[in-house]
Amino acid sequence: MQTQTIPKTTFNLQQLDIPPGNAVRFRDISWQDFESILAAMEDGYAVRFAYYEGTLEIKMPSAKHERDKSLLSDFVDILLEELDIDSECFGSTTLKRQMMQSGIEPDECFYIQNEPIVRGRTDLDFSIDPPPDLAIEIDNTSDSRLRFNSYQALGVGEVWRYDGIKIEIYVLGDEGYEKRDRSAIFPDIPIGDRFEEFLEQSRTLGRTKALKAFRKWIRNTIEP
Repeated sequence: MQTQTIPKTTFNLQQLDIPPGNAVRFRDISWQDFESILAAMEDGYAVRFAYYEGTLEIKMPSAKHERDKSLLSDFVDILLEELDIDSECFGSTTLKRQMMQSGIEPDECFYIQNEPIVRGRTDLDFSIDPPPDLAIEIDNTSDSRLRFNSYQALGVGEVWRYDGIKIEIYVLGDEGYEKRDRSAIFPDIPIGDRFEEFLEQSRTLGRTKALKAFRKWIRNTIEP
């Protein structure tokens, strides 16, 4: 992870060359700079942004990153379906709020409790609309504080962080994010260890068999 101060007169987006799986950070970036960078990189770039109080992170997802993100998203979709819970998935939509000097593009995000507020909408304004209830972070870096600071400022209720080995569940409380053994959204489902088990199955048995096994496990878990 690099942290740099870039002279604004020479910063050129075309000069960015971030290898997959890596990230770069810039200091002293104003909100206006952040908005300009988002606009300039809106089309044709596969990067993810995080911004908090003047620090901007740009990361380039790797193939493994995208594979793990897709599988975790499928697991959440199956879980919601089997529990008969409506949701809206907004993927890597840019969540930003100038008043909080925070912006972030999650790897995946879901409206669950607040789904009725955003149902069928694509015109979200995070200065008045609620943030997603759940965000998924595929994070192979050692320092994720900037991204968690941004999530906290925006009020995202729960973040699942997967580092390629284990899943950690963080629930937003009065003192910030608290690491929990269980999700506050799905308190009756032992997400951590079992999700990791099915992720491993997908690597050895294949995606379809792993997803079928996961669905069967969910049904057995929620049966009275």
